[in-house]
Amino acid sequence: MKRLNSLACAFALACAALAPIAFAADHGGEQGPVGIADPWTRPTPPGTPMGVGYMEISNHTDEEIRLVGAETPKAGHVSIHETVMDGDIMRMQSVKGGLAIPAGETVKLEPMSYHLMLEQLKSPITEGEPVPVTLEFEGADSVDVELRVQSMDGSKQMDHSSMEH
Repeated sequence: MKRLNSLACAFALACAALAPIAFAADHGGEQGPVGIADPWTRPTPPGTPMGVGYMEISNHTDEEIRLVGAETPKAGHVSIHETVMDGDIMRMQSVKGGLAIPAGETVKLEPMSYHLMLEQLKSPITEGEPVPVTLEFEGADSVDVELRVQSMDGSKQMDHSSMEH
């Protein structure tokens, strides 16, 4: 029975991983200009003013495109940030001029790297809740994605409380 449950979980995870790819394909065909894979976020404790968004963005064109903004009804403002080391101190800073997605390449928004900052949260982000986000590009149409809220198991969690913004 344990093996059957493991197989069912693996199947469910595989389906969940493919869902964003299928969603992005609906917005421009199988090889549309922009592909989005694995959009996710973490739950936030009550009173936390910000959350994060991660994903992979693929550029299927012959020209560079730029992620220049995003919005969600869940937050008052969304910005594009990167995590950088300044000596021994880790800092987050806004990405000026948008995030370049080179022609034919994929850029990952992930912990300790590029990410979306969902600022001025209107309510906590909770497990099981879909978080809709519209990504705005220069050189491509906007793309609607849904961030999946992953559990707080610690494997991908990043604490932003001690970072300078």
